[in-house]
Amino acid sequence: LHIYIQMNILDGKLVSQTLIEKIRNKIAKKQDVFRKPKMAIILIGHNPASETYVKNKIKSAESAGIDAELIRYDEDVTQFELVSKIEELNRDTSCDGMIVQLPLPKQINVNNIISTISPDKDIDGFHPLNFGKMALGQKSMRPATAYGILKLLEYYQIDTKGKHVVVIGRSNIVGKPISIMLGNDFSVGRATVTSCDINTPKSLLNEECQKADIVIVAVGKPCLVTADMIKEGAVVIDVGINKLESGKLVGDCDFGAIAEKASWVTPVPGGVGPMTISGLILNTYEAWKMKNLID
Repeated sequence: LHIYIQMNILDGKLVSQTLIEKIRNKIAKKQDVFRKPKMAIILIGHNPASETYVKNKIKSAESAGIDAELIRYDEDVTQFELVSKIEELNRDTSCDGMIVQLPLPKQINVNNIISTISPDKDIDGFHPLNFGKMALGQKSMRPATAYGILKLLEYYQIDTKGKHVVVIGRSNIVGKPISIMLGNDFSVGRATVTSCDINTPKSLLNEECQKADIVIVAVGKPCLVTADMIKEGAVVIDVGINKLESGKLVGDCDFGAIAEKASWVTPVPGGVGPMTISGLILNTYEAWKMKNLID
C-alpha cells in the first residue's frame, strides 16, 4: 500500500471551483447591463462517458452563471442535419459559445464539423483558425484541456520558464496544443518541450522522462508512466482516463508510487478533468466579453 503526502496533489476540482467562482462574480457585476452568457452543447447518441462529461459541463456552466442549452440527436443523425444546426447557432446572437461533444458517429466527418463552428463561438478551441492563432502565440480560443492545464500550473505557481517538459501524446485535443502552448511566450510557457508518443522507443521515453522537470501524459494507456521513469521532485500531469475491468478509473501513471517521488501530481479522477471544464467556461466568458465589448 502506497502512502503519499496529500500536500503534493494538484487538486483540479478545487482550482476549477475557484476559477468558476471568480467568473460567476465577474458576470454578476455586469448583469444590470448585459444578459447572461450562454453556451450550447450538442450531444449525439447515448455514450455513457459523453453523458457524464456533458452533465458535468452543464452543472459547471450553471455554477458560473452561464446558461447551458443541451441539444440532443440520435446516433443516426446526418451530417447535413448537424451542420445546419451549427450554422443556425452561428447566427444566433444569444449563443456565445458551442461544443459538439466528441466522439461522433462514423457517418460524421469530425473535421468538417469543427470547421463549421464559428471561430468566435468555438469554446473547445479546435477550429483551425483558433489553433493557428494559438500556435502563433496570438489571442484566441485556446484548446480547453491544454488551457486548463496551464491554469492548474499557474494556480500552484509551478514555474515553467526554462524548464524541461516532456509531453507524451500528440493528439490535437491535448498533446499537440499543450506542447505548443508551453513552448510559447505566454505567462505560463517559455519551456523547453520534448514531444513523445506511444511510438517513441521505451528506452528513449525513459531517458527523456528521467531528465524532465515536468511530465505530461495523455495517451490512454494505464500505468504507461511508472515511478522509475521520473526524477525526484518532478511534476507529473496525468491527462489519461482509463476504466479497468473492475470499474475503477485510473490515469496513464502509476499514481501511488509516483506520488511518493513527485513534488506535484494530478489524481485521476479529480485532476485534469475538472480543469478541462474550466477551460470551456473561461472561453465562453471570453467570447461573451468580446461580443459585448466588455473590458
